[in-house]
Amino acid sequence: MTNVKFQRLGYYHPLEMDQEQSAATGQHVVIRSKLAGKSPIVRSIRPVDLKNAFNKGLDDFLAMPTHVLFLALIYPVVCFGLGAAILDHDLVPDLYPIAAGFPLIGSFAAIGLYELSRRRELGLGVCWNHVFEFVHSKSLRAIVALALLFSVIFIVWVAVARAIFTVNFGDKEIVSLTEFAGELLTTSHGRNVIIVGNAVGFLFAVLVFSLSVVSVPLLLDRNVGVAVATLTSVRVVIKNPITMALWGLFVACSLLIGCLMLFCGLAVVIPVLGHSTWHLYRRAVEHHMVPRAEWK
Repeated sequence: MTNVKFQRLGYYHPLEMDQEQSAATGQHVVIRSKLAGKSPIVRSIRPVDLKNAFNKGLDDFLAMPTHVLFLALIYPVVCFGLGAAILDHDLVPDLYPIAAGFPLIGSFAAIGLYELSRRRELGLGVCWNHVFEFVHSKSLRAIVALALLFSVIFIVWVAVARAIFTVNFGDKEIVSLTEFAGELLTTSHGRNVIIVGNAVGFLFAVLVFSLSVVSVPLLLDRNVGVAVATLTSVRVVIKNPITMALWGLFVACSLLIGCLMLFCGLAVVIPVLGHSTWHLYRRAVEHHMVPRAEWK
Protein backbone atom coordinates (compact mmCIF):
# COMPACT_ATOMS: atom_id res chain seq x y z
CA MET A 1 0.00 0.00 0.00
CA THR A 2 2.90 2.34 0.75
CA ASN A 3 4.33 2.00 -2.76
CA VAL A 4 0.91 2.64 -4.31
CA LYS A 5 0.50 5.76 -2.21
CA PHE A 6 3.77 7.28 -3.34
CA GLN A 7 3.25 6.29 -6.94
CA ARG A 8 0.12 8.44 -6.85
CA LEU A 9 2.34 11.34 -5.76
CA GLY A 10 4.11 11.02 -9.10
CA TYR A 11 7.66 10.28 -7.95
CA TYR A 12 9.94 7.93 -9.77
CA HIS A 13 11.33 6.37 -6.60
CA PRO A 14 9.29 5.40 -3.49
CA LEU A 15 10.25 7.08 -0.26
CA GLU A 16 12.13 5.02 2.26
CA MET A 17 9.90 4.83 5.33
CA ASP A 18 12.42 3.28 7.66
CA GLN A 19 14.15 5.55 10.14
CA GLU A 20 17.70 5.65 8.87
CA GLN A 21 20.29 6.75 11.38
CA SER A 22 23.65 8.11 10.23
CA ALA A 23 26.71 8.72 12.38
CA ALA A 24 27.15 12.37 13.31
CA THR A 25 30.48 13.93 12.44
CA GLY A 26 32.13 17.06 13.75
CA GLN A 27 32.63 18.30 10.21
CA HIS A 28 28.97 18.00 9.16
CA VAL A 29 28.42 21.72 8.50
CA VAL A 30 30.81 22.29 5.61
CA ILE A 31 31.91 18.80 4.60
CA ARG A 32 29.76 15.95 3.33
CA SER A 33 28.68 13.48 5.94
CA LYS A 34 29.87 9.88 5.83
CA LEU A 35 27.57 8.63 3.15
CA ALA A 36 29.51 5.65 1.82
CA GLY A 37 31.05 8.03 -0.72
CA LYS A 38 27.71 8.74 -2.37
CA SER A 39 26.29 12.11 -3.39
CA PRO A 40 22.76 12.73 -4.64
CA ILE A 41 22.17 11.91 -8.29
CA VAL A 42 20.86 14.76 -10.44
CA ARG A 43 18.09 13.93 -12.91
CA SER A 44 17.26 15.57 -16.21
CA ILE A 45 13.98 17.47 -15.97
CA ARG A 46 11.75 19.09 -18.56
CA PRO A 47 9.37 22.08 -18.53
CA VAL A 48 6.46 19.67 -17.95
CA ASP A 49 8.09 18.79 -14.63
CA LEU A 50 7.81 22.43 -13.61
CA LYS A 51 4.08 22.26 -14.26
CA ASN A 52 3.79 19.07 -12.23
CA ALA A 53 5.77 20.59 -9.36
CA PHE A 54 3.57 23.69 -9.39
CA ASN A 55 0.39 21.61 -9.40
CA LYS A 56 1.60 19.60 -6.43
CA GLY A 57 2.65 22.79 -4.65
CA LEU A 58 -0.78 24.29 -5.26
CA ASP A 59 -2.34 21.09 -3.95
CA ASP A 60 -0.26 21.38 -0.77
CA PHE A 61 -1.33 24.99 -0.37
CA LEU A 62 -5.01 24.15 -0.75
CA ALA A 63 -4.66 21.25 1.68
CA MET A 64 -2.91 23.38 4.33
CA PRO A 65 -4.12 26.97 3.80
CA THR A 66 -4.34 28.01 7.44
CA HIS A 67 -0.83 26.78 8.19
CA VAL A 68 0.87 28.34 5.20
CA LEU A 69 -0.97 31.63 5.52
CA PHE A 70 0.18 31.88 9.13
CA LEU A 71 3.78 31.60 7.97
CA ALA A 72 3.46 33.49 4.68
CA LEU A 73 1.94 36.57 6.29
CA ILE A 74 5.23 37.06 8.10
CA TYR A 75 6.96 37.71 4.78
CA PRO A 76 4.83 40.61 3.47
CA VAL A 77 4.68 42.17 6.94
CA VAL A 78 8.48 42.15 7.14
CA CYS A 79 8.80 43.55 3.62
CA PHE A 80 6.27 46.29 4.31
CA GLY A 81 7.92 47.19 7.62
CA LEU A 82 11.33 47.26 5.98
CA GLY A 83 10.09 49.55 3.23
CA ALA A 84 8.49 51.89 5.77
CA ALA A 85 11.72 52.03 7.77
CA ILE A 86 13.72 52.88 4.64
CA LEU A 87 11.35 55.69 3.68
CA ASP A 88 11.39 57.00 7.24
CA HIS A 89 15.19 57.21 7.24
CA ASP A 90 15.56 58.87 3.85
CA LEU A 91 17.08 55.79 2.24
CA VAL A 92 14.80 55.78 -0.78
CA PRO A 93 17.55 54.71 -3.25
CA ASP A 94 17.98 51.50 -1.24
CA LEU A 95 14.31 50.52 -1.44
CA TYR A 96 14.46 48.89 -4.87
CA PRO A 97 17.75 46.98 -4.26
CA ILE A 98 16.43 45.61 -0.98
CA ALA A 99 13.04 44.65 -2.42
CA ALA A 100 14.68 43.09 -5.49
CA GLY A 101 17.34 41.39 -3.38
CA PHE A 102 15.06 40.00 -0.70
CA PRO A 103 14.41 36.83 -2.78
CA LEU A 104 18.16 36.16 -2.39
CA ILE A 105 17.31 34.94 1.10
CA GLY A 106 13.76 33.90 0.23
CA SER A 107 14.61 30.20 0.22
CA PHE A 108 15.04 30.40 3.98
CA ALA A 109 11.78 32.26 4.41
CA ALA A 110 10.18 29.21 2.80
CA ILE A 111 11.95 26.54 4.87
CA GLY A 112 8.87 25.99 7.02
CA LEU A 113 6.87 25.38 3.85
CA TYR A 114 9.37 22.74 2.75
CA GLU A 115 8.88 21.04 6.09
CA LEU A 116 5.10 21.02 5.72
CA SER A 117 5.38 19.46 2.26
CA ARG A 118 7.91 16.93 3.54
CA ARG A 119 5.62 15.85 6.37
CA ARG A 120 2.56 15.65 4.13
CA GLU A 121 4.52 13.60 1.61
CA LEU A 122 5.52 11.14 4.34
CA GLY A 123 1.95 10.89 5.59
CA LEU A 124 2.80 12.56 8.91
CA GLY A 125 0.51 14.90 10.80
CA VAL A 126 0.62 18.59 9.90
CA CYS A 127 -0.27 21.59 12.06
CA TRP A 128 0.87 25.20 12.22
CA ASN A 129 3.73 24.63 14.69
CA HIS A 130 5.38 22.17 12.29
CA VAL A 131 6.62 25.11 10.21
CA PHE A 132 9.30 25.47 12.92
CA GLU A 133 10.07 21.76 13.17
CA PHE A 134 13.30 22.20 11.22
CA VAL A 135 14.98 23.57 14.36
CA HIS A 136 15.07 19.99 15.64
CA SER A 137 17.00 18.74 12.62
CA LYS A 138 20.61 17.77 13.21
CA SER A 139 21.30 19.61 9.95
CA LEU A 140 20.37 22.89 11.66
CA ARG A 141 23.97 24.10 11.86
CA ALA A 142 24.41 23.49 8.15
CA ILE A 143 21.14 25.28 7.41
CA VAL A 144 22.20 28.26 9.55
CA ALA A 145 25.61 28.34 7.86
CA LEU A 146 23.98 28.49 4.44
CA ALA A 147 21.57 31.17 5.65
CA LEU A 148 24.50 33.28 6.83
CA LEU A 149 26.21 32.86 3.45
CA PHE A 150 23.18 34.13 1.57
CA SER A 151 22.69 36.94 4.09
CA VAL A 152 26.24 38.09 3.38
CA ILE A 153 25.57 37.96 -0.37
CA PHE A 154 22.40 40.02 0.20
CA ILE A 155 24.32 42.66 2.16
CA VAL A 156 27.03 42.78 -0.51
CA TRP A 157 24.36 43.25 -3.20
CA VAL A 158 22.78 46.20 -1.37
CA ALA A 159 26.23 47.76 -0.87
CA VAL A 160 27.08 47.32 -4.56
CA ALA A 161 23.74 48.81 -5.60
CA ARG A 162 24.35 51.81 -3.34
CA ALA A 163 27.84 52.21 -4.86
CA ILE A 164 26.36 52.21 -8.38
CA PHE A 165 23.94 54.94 -7.32
CA THR A 166 26.70 56.99 -5.67
CA VAL A 167 28.97 56.76 -8.71
CA ASN A 168 26.22 58.23 -10.87
CA PHE A 169 24.55 60.69 -8.49
CA GLY A 170 27.30 61.46 -6.00
CA ASP A 171 26.09 62.35 -2.51
CA LYS A 172 22.77 63.73 -3.70
CA GLU A 173 19.97 63.05 -1.21
CA ILE A 174 16.62 61.84 -2.56
CA VAL A 175 13.86 61.81 0.01
CA SER A 176 10.74 60.84 -1.92
CA LEU A 177 9.73 58.09 -4.30
CA THR A 178 8.44 60.64 -6.80
CA GLU A 179 11.78 62.44 -6.93
CA PHE A 180 13.64 59.14 -7.15
CA ALA A 181 11.50 57.88 -10.05
CA GLY A 182 11.93 61.18 -11.86
CA GLU A 183 15.72 61.08 -11.53
CA LEU A 184 15.89 57.50 -12.75
CA LEU A 185 13.61 57.90 -15.75
CA THR A 186 14.45 61.39 -17.01
CA THR A 187 18.23 61.66 -16.61
CA SER A 188 21.15 59.90 -18.29
CA HIS A 189 22.59 59.08 -14.86
CA GLY A 190 19.31 57.49 -13.87
CA ARG A 191 19.12 55.35 -16.98
CA ASN A 192 22.70 54.26 -16.38
CA VAL A 193 21.78 53.20 -12.85
CA ILE A 194 18.85 51.18 -14.22
CA ILE A 195 20.96 49.39 -16.84
CA VAL A 196 24.06 48.70 -14.74
CA GLY A 197 22.13 48.00 -11.55
CA ASN A 198 19.84 45.45 -13.15
CA ALA A 199 22.73 43.78 -14.99
CA VAL A 200 24.71 43.39 -11.77
CA GLY A 201 21.58 42.33 -9.90
CA PHE A 202 20.95 39.65 -12.51
CA LEU A 203 24.42 38.18 -11.85
CA PHE A 204 23.73 38.09 -8.12
CA ALA A 205 20.37 36.44 -8.77
CA VAL A 206 21.89 33.74 -11.00
CA LEU A 207 24.55 33.01 -8.39
CA VAL A 208 22.15 32.65 -5.49
CA PHE A 209 19.53 30.81 -7.54
CA SER A 210 22.14 28.26 -8.63
CA LEU A 211 23.37 27.75 -5.07
CA SER A 212 19.97 27.61 -3.37
CA VAL A 213 17.33 26.19 -5.71
CA VAL A 214 17.51 22.70 -4.16
CA SER A 215 20.18 23.05 -1.46
CA VAL A 216 17.86 24.10 1.38
CA PRO A 217 15.28 21.32 0.75
CA LEU A 218 18.17 18.86 0.42
CA LEU A 219 19.66 19.88 3.78
CA LEU A 220 16.24 19.54 5.37
CA ASP A 221 15.64 16.13 3.86
CA ARG A 222 18.99 14.38 3.71
CA ASN A 223 22.12 13.90 5.78
CA VAL A 224 24.50 16.05 3.74
CA GLY A 225 26.66 19.08 4.45
CA VAL A 226 26.64 22.57 2.97
CA ALA A 227 29.24 21.73 0.31
CA VAL A 228 27.31 18.73 -1.04
CA ALA A 229 23.99 20.60 -0.91
CA THR A 230 25.20 23.67 -2.80
CA LEU A 231 27.17 21.65 -5.34
CA THR A 232 24.12 19.47 -5.97
CA SER A 233 22.05 22.60 -6.54
CA VAL A 234 24.58 23.93 -9.04
CA ARG A 235 24.64 20.54 -10.79
CA VAL A 236 20.85 20.66 -11.17
CA VAL A 237 21.10 24.07 -12.88
CA ILE A 238 24.00 23.04 -15.13
CA LYS A 239 22.29 19.82 -16.20
CA ASN A 240 18.94 21.53 -16.85
CA PRO A 241 19.80 25.12 -17.89
CA ILE A 242 16.69 25.87 -19.95
CA THR A 243 14.23 24.27 -17.54
CA MET A 244 15.78 25.95 -14.51
CA ALA A 245 15.94 29.29 -16.32
CA LEU A 246 12.20 28.99 -16.95
CA TRP A 247 11.65 28.21 -13.27
CA GLY A 248 13.74 31.20 -12.21
CA LEU A 249 11.78 33.45 -14.56
CA PHE A 250 8.50 32.10 -13.22
CA VAL A 251 9.59 32.69 -9.63
CA ALA A 252 10.76 36.23 -10.40
CA CYS A 253 7.52 37.16 -12.18
CA SER A 254 5.40 35.64 -9.40
CA LEU A 255 7.27 37.58 -6.71
CA LEU A 256 6.98 40.78 -8.75
CA ILE A 257 3.21 40.35 -8.98
CA GLY A 258 3.07 39.73 -5.23
CA CYS A 259 5.10 42.87 -4.51
CA LEU A 260 3.01 45.04 -6.84
CA MET A 261 0.02 44.19 -4.65
CA LEU A 262 1.67 46.11 -1.78
CA PHE A 263 3.38 42.86 -0.73
CA CYS A 264 0.01 41.36 0.28
CA GLY A 265 0.04 39.05 -2.71
CA LEU A 266 3.11 37.38 -1.24
CA ALA A 267 0.83 35.74 1.32
CA VAL A 268 -0.30 33.45 -1.51
CA VAL A 269 2.70 33.56 -3.84
CA ILE A 270 5.30 32.58 -1.23
CA PRO A 271 3.58 29.42 0.06
CA VAL A 272 2.70 28.14 -3.42
CA LEU A 273 6.27 28.72 -4.64
CA GLY A 274 7.67 27.19 -1.46
CA HIS A 275 5.66 23.99 -1.77
CA SER A 276 6.36 23.83 -5.50
CA THR A 277 10.10 24.18 -4.91
CA TRP A 278 9.98 21.18 -2.59
CA HIS A 279 8.35 19.04 -5.27
CA LEU A 280 10.78 20.33 -7.89
CA TYR A 281 13.64 19.25 -5.63
CA ARG A 282 12.07 15.81 -5.25
CA ARG A 283 11.86 15.47 -9.02
CA ALA A 284 15.32 16.86 -9.82
CA VAL A 285 17.36 15.01 -7.17
CA GLU A 286 17.56 11.26 -6.71
CA HIS A 287 18.96 10.31 -3.32
CA HIS A 288 18.05 6.75 -2.46
CA MET A 289 21.76 6.16 -1.65
CA VAL A 290 21.87 9.11 0.76
CA PRO A 291 20.62 8.68 4.36
CA ARG A 292 17.79 10.83 5.64
CA ALA A 293 18.57 13.80 7.84
CA GLU A 294 18.50 12.99 11.55
CA TRP A 295 16.04 14.65 13.91
CA LYS A 296 16.52 15.25 17.61
